[in-house]
Amino acid sequence: MSDIRSLGYLKVQTQDVDRWRELVVDGLGMAVGSGPDEDGLYLRIDERRSRLQVLPGEVDKVLAVGWEVRDQFALRAVREQLEKAGTPVRELSQEEADHRDVERAITFADPAGTIVEVFFGPVLDHSPVVTPHGGRFVTGPAGLGHVVLPTPHFQETYDFYTEVLGFLSRGAIRLGGPGAPGPARRVRFLGVNQRHHSLAICPAPPTEAPGMVHLMMEVDTLDAVGQALDRVGKLGFSISSTLGRHTNDKMVSFYVRAPGGWDLEFGTEGMLVDESHFTAEEITADSYWGHDWSGSEPLAAFTPES
Repeated sequence: MSDIRSLGYLKVQTQDVDRWRELVVDGLGMAVGSGPDEDGLYLRIDERRSRLQVLPGEVDKVLAVGWEVRDQFALRAVREQLEKAGTPVRELSQEEADHRDVERAITFADPAGTIVEVFFGPVLDHSPVVTPHGGRFVTGPAGLGHVVLPTPHFQETYDFYTEVLGFLSRGAIRLGGPGAPGPARRVRFLGVNQRHHSLAICPAPPTEAPGMVHLMMEVDTLDAVGQALDRVGKLGFSISSTLGRHTNDKMVSFYVRAPGGWDLEFGTEGMLVDESHFTAEEITADSYWGHDWSGSEPLAAFTPES
């Protein structure tokens, strides 16, 4: 089992912080938190000071994916595994750790070039989480949600997360379907806690800046999902995928296009995995119903039907 316990935070850079604010605060109902960059947007959904950090910049890119471990001993174990595998690791300075509201953290790049940070000791904000629409997010031991990352070096990336960082396989889906010609290309789902997957990796062409396919956040009721779907539509955001239920994690969700060309998945009723009897399976359809991607460009290239 991995020393990594959950997806702790996501840090992105955008050319349009104001439009992000409209989407995640006015549309999805996240609360505004606090952080060191006066021009940045820090989003709360629980006692953490921020789970999503949106910072201004000239290029839309993922700045860091933050994974949480239990304590300093687990952080040391992760660092030792990385160094044993030949991955360069740097410990963040105290100032850098303070900016992330954590006690200590290390940083390194995965084989796709995505910057990864592993930390312990998140600083908590015990004031009430006042979300603008009264929504309650599902976090706790399951963490922020899940993130799907593209990689041009698929097998190397998969091996890195499973063999070096200890993520557990939670199944896959073959791109193009089970009868697709040529060598099999799969999206693989990886877990570190009871959430079905906290990470998925997807074959993709090289890009100049690290990106993502989507970030998933979970709320506690179907009504909260439906109300958010209405709000983001009224705010003029593109619905990448209609409401549907996934076959692997059973999540009922929709996808909305965020500034920068990524998607945010907003869902509820995600399954909890009992690792004592779970086995990794290959699904042959992404959803039982819904999740119509027909109007989505350009990330339709990463949907299972492609």
